[in-house]
Amino acid sequence: MSIRDTALSILGTINGAFERVLTWSQSPDFYFQLAAVVIASVLAIALARGAGRHAWFQPPGSDASKLRRALAKLKKALAPLFAIVLLSVASMLSASLGFKGWLIQVAESLVLLYLAYTIVHEFVTSSFVRMMVQWIGVPIALLVIFGYLDDVRTLLSSESMTFESGGINLSVYSIAKALISGMILFWLGRFSNTAGKEAIRRQDQLDIGTREVFAKMFEIGVFVLIFVLLLQVMGINLTALAVFGGALGVGLGFGLQQIASNFISGIILLLDRSVTIGDHVELEDGRSGTLRELNMRFGILETYDGKDIVVPNEQFITSKYTNWTHKDPKQRYSIEFQVAYATDLDALFSDLRALCEQHPMVLSGDDYALEYQPDAEIAGFGDSGIDVLVEFWMDDIDDGKNRVGADLMLSIYHLFRDKEAYEFPFPQREIRILGGSPPTDNPTT
Repeated sequence: MSIRDTALSILGTINGAFERVLTWSQSPDFYFQLAAVVIASVLAIALARGAGRHAWFQPPGSDASKLRRALAKLKKALAPLFAIVLLSVASMLSASLGFKGWLIQVAESLVLLYLAYTIVHEFVTSSFVRMMVQWIGVPIALLVIFGYLDDVRTLLSSESMTFESGGINLSVYSIAKALISGMILFWLGRFSNTAGKEAIRRQDQLDIGTREVFAKMFEIGVFVLIFVLLLQVMGINLTALAVFGGALGVGLGFGLQQIASNFISGIILLLDRSVTIGDHVELEDGRSGTLRELNMRFGILETYDGKDIVVPNEQFITSKYTNWTHKDPKQRYSIEFQVAYATDLDALFSDLRALCEQHPMVLSGDDYALEYQPDAEIAGFGDSGIDVLVEFWMDDIDDGKNRVGADLMLSIYHLFRDKEAYEFPFPQREIRILGGSPPTDNPTT
């Protein structure tokens, strides 16, 4: 059937319905049902206003329970709820009197549709769901209520609205159905993907690397399933895509080999666990940061100055990098400075060890082995003074929120300022004149 024939058929149906309604509007049946609809609507509005004044339906305070907040939101749905009850009573009364009740049924369907829209608008926070209900759900429901859904579907599926592409027949109806189904499937997929990955990452009995592997595999599986379901909704035979898929695979192999390499590298990283979320990594070029996210294509290093470094997964496989905290979060740091040659080093070293032990983030005490205790020693002999090396261990990286090295240097400065026995040497040079007589205060000219 052509578009013209289908359109003429729909117009004929509409004209016939209009004539029947016009004839029926002059009968007592119509006036009874119209009066019943008007009375039910007025009573529903009055009952809703009266119930809305009740304390349960008033705007709640911050200490209100979830039930009371829900009832307050339900206040806008009171009128359609009462209208549905009253219209149901009117429909039963109309049937008992021998009337058809068509107008009451249509009004009841419209009120039910408005009730569903109100509930979605008040209780659903997802903008996608609201958009689907407003622009897709409501029009389809209206077509169902007035009985034109099958005619519209027949029109959109007719031969005149069907075209062929690559041996696949596609109609406007199948495309519209695929678009609507695709939006719903991808929304459900994203929702289930997020919920599924969160559930996997909450499994504390698995280490973080295994959780990430399962989470990524779950994500891939969800979207592959969505793609297959979408093809089935469109009515596309999967065997028809075999040749096209093979050619596409060869093209992707050459054109997207870098992406494929990063993808495979991401799987390797997640399996061998050489780098995991939370590790502090220093790249070969000197940039460093904490691994905040490890995707199937790249990892993100978060620096302490608020920047994100995007590192392709292949770089973790093919280039060198330093993982500071993967095996053990404890790190050793050192501070070097000079003191005068006349300094009592035994007393100074004792004060420096005590100074380090007082810092809350420096590892010290009987709970740690000797090699983890703070230490001070001679690093060398300089031109102007003795080079002193202070070493300490801490259970984190000395950067960002942890400024242990800077705190200790400030404490060392205060120590030297408060004790006159300790001093930082100034550059010193000894000059000797070889040969001749030394200069006098009053040289002769």
